[in-house]
Order: sequence, then structure tokens, then C-alpha cells
Amino acid sequence: MRKLVYITILITIFTACKNQKPIAKGYQGQGKSAVVSTLSKPVQKQWKGIWSFENETTFFSNDFESGRLNGITADGNDHYTALITAENTPVNVSPWYAFKVWSNTPKTIIIKMTYQDSRSRYYPKISTDGENFTSLDSVDFTVLNKGTGTFGINAAPEFVEIKVTIGEKPTYITAQELYGSTRVKNWIDSLSTKPHISTYEIGRSRENRALNLMEVSSGAHKKAVIIISRQHPPEVTGFLAMKSFIETLSGDSPKALKFRDSYDLFVVPLMNPDGVDNGNWRHNMDGIDLNRDWQDFNQPETSSVRDFLVKKEAEGYEFVFGADFHSTWDDIYYPIDSTIIGKKGDIVFNWIENIAKRLPQKHTNIKPSTEIKPTMVSRNYFYVNHGMPAIVFELGDNTPRNFLKLKGKVAAEELMDLLLD
Repeated sequence: MRKLVYITILITIFTACKNQKPIAKGYQGQGKSAVVSTLSKPVQKQWKGIWSFENETTFFSNDFESGRLNGITADGNDHYTALITAENTPVNVSPWYAFKVWSNTPKTIIIKMTYQDSRSRYYPKISTDGENFTSLDSVDFTVLNKGTGTFGINAAPEFVEIKVTIGEKPTYITAQELYGSTRVKNWIDSLSTKPHISTYEIGRSRENRALNLMEVSSGAHKKAVIIISRQHPPEVTGFLAMKSFIETLSGDSPKALKFRDSYDLFVVPLMNPDGVDNGNWRHNMDGIDLNRDWQDFNQPETSSVRDFLVKKEAEGYEFVFGADFHSTWDDIYYPIDSTIIGKKGDIVFNWIENIAKRLPQKHTNIKPSTEIKPTMVSRNYFYVNHGMPAIVFELGDNTPRNFLKLKGKVAAEELMDLLLD
């Protein structure tokens, strides 16, 4: 009898454990996106210039591409308070900042970072040339009113104070590395020296900046891949992974040469040049989140890409894969659920699986979407209107930069293997 009771208990425990859902780990992704109007809204254009303090011996400036500093006050004893506000509201809590500071004589200052209706999401990056950045030393970073939780804006501190030693040469203090339209265009042009790469405009932004497209083509093919990035200005880590991804696809490896024997590649690396150059938190200069405008196409940036895709299809192109690179709280994939896309989506899920096998050191969650209409976001538009398997490929704000580069390279190699299989 005692033995029977013991066996019953074991069976009960085993069954209970078997029926438990596995504990989810890491960032679980955002909720369902609301349908919003994409008709243009007013934007408060930031004043750009130089602030001077301490009898004109200490200076702050936001007057460069991607600069954002909406106000700065001197509090005494080399302490300053910076104010960062958004281009308009409501807006995703992505409080981008970028400014430089210098003084006539070397000194150490403390800057308190404050935000409009937000918290301190981005860990400061420091540079003396605007191109090579390092994260601020943790001993110079002080949290004020610590957040709660693991991910999301509530987990971020309300304010932070940063300590910086400055001198005559300006020091850049930014939310992420700077990749404004000029630097991005220089990168495109550097690749375009290769005979199989060309670049041209497919449209103009609201402030008349070029929407540049890079074409990677080695012959008269009619199958193609479309890649876009930086719909949201602060999402630099997605851009950095995309940069490595494109450099691998357009490189000189035997695999890349074979890939270009069968496929063309079209890339729009900077979807929102106005938002990026103005240092916006989220929107373009019509006050709109571009990744909500792939249904109505009220904005010039999204409509330019739509017109390009329609034109290429009219020329006989078949788009076989599309990816939109973004950044968020941690790495995550947003494919279309297999119940919607069926066998056509196998390439996306096989791609995710193959990347994970090669990069087991960093877990990445997957959040498939069963909502494809209204199209609204790029991934849904790519699939519904052009029949291509597509994905939103998100990288974490704080994902190590060497891993971003590696992940972009591995993702490109695995995509080539699947398309060439």
C-alpha cells in the first residue's frame, strides 16, 4: 500500500511538471501595435546652436547631424542639468540625446540627464571625433531613482548623472553611436566603388534629403532581396548589424559571388534621414512613425519605397525575402506566424534556427505575428503586397558591438545558404 502511494505521488509530480509551460527568458517583445493615423502632425523643430557658461569658458552644442539637446542649465560647482524632449507627442519612449561639450581649460563636470515624460533608456557613449565611440566608464555613471524590472522603460532609472572630463577639444556625449545621413552616404559610396554596386535616389524626404538606395547586382537577374533600416532614428544597433549583413552579401567570398550569380540585392539603409539628422526620438519631420505608414502611404519616405517595389515588379522582379532592421530592449525576431504564411515562411524560420545554432552564446526570442492586415508595418506590406517572406530583425540597445557585427555576418551567410540550396 505504501509503495502504491509513493508511485502515485511520483506520477502526479511528473505529470504536473510535464504540463507546466517552460519559463520564458529574456525580452518577450512589444504588444500589438495600435492602428494610428499617419496624416502629418506638427513637429517642434529643435533649436540648434551653442550654449556658453562660466563667463564663456564652458560650452555645449547640439549643432551637428543627429544632435539633440533641448536645454542646459548651470547649477553651480561645475554641475549642469540637460533637458531632452521629443519632436512631438505621443511618442515611443526612445529619448535620444547627442551633444558635445568643451571648455577653455581642462575640468571635470557632472551632467544630470532629464527627459520629457520618459526615463534614462540609453547608456551614454563618449567620443572625441564623432565617429569612434566607447561606453562611459561605469564609475562615472550614477543612477538617480532606480527603475524596476528587467526590460522596458520602467526598468530604466528616472535620471542619471554622468561625470566627464573636458578640455578645448569637444567631447561628444550621445545615446548611441552617430550615423547621420552624411556618414551613412559615405559608407554607401565606399561600397559603391565595387563594380557590382551602384547607388541612386528613389525619392526625397519631407525636408528634401535624399532617400538613397544601394543596388548590388552582377547580372540580369529577376530575383531579389530587399533590406531596409533606420525607420526609427535612435535604432543604431539594428543599423550596425544591417551594415555587417550588407557588407557580407556584397563581399568577395565564394559564397557571396555565387549568391550574386542568382540574386540582386536592394538596400535602403536610412529610411528616415530627416528624423536621424534632426535627432528625433521616433518620427520623421511630419511627426509620424514611418513603420505605421505601410498601409496608407501618407509619408514621402514610405511611398518612395513602395513605388520602387512596384516598379521593379513591373520589370519582372520576384522578391524572395525582405528584412527590416530595428533596435529594441534586447535581440528579438518578429516573423509572420507559420499559420499565416505556411510553407513560404519556412525560409524565415529555418534562417532563425540556423543563426541560433551558430550563435548559441546569446539567446534571442521569437515573437511571430498573426496580424497582417492592415499592413501598416513594413514586414506585413512586403508579404501581403509583394508575396515575399519577411521579418523585423531587432537588435538590443546594449548588445555588444562586436556581437552585432558577427550576427550580421552570420545572418547573411545563413540566408545565402538557404537561398542557394
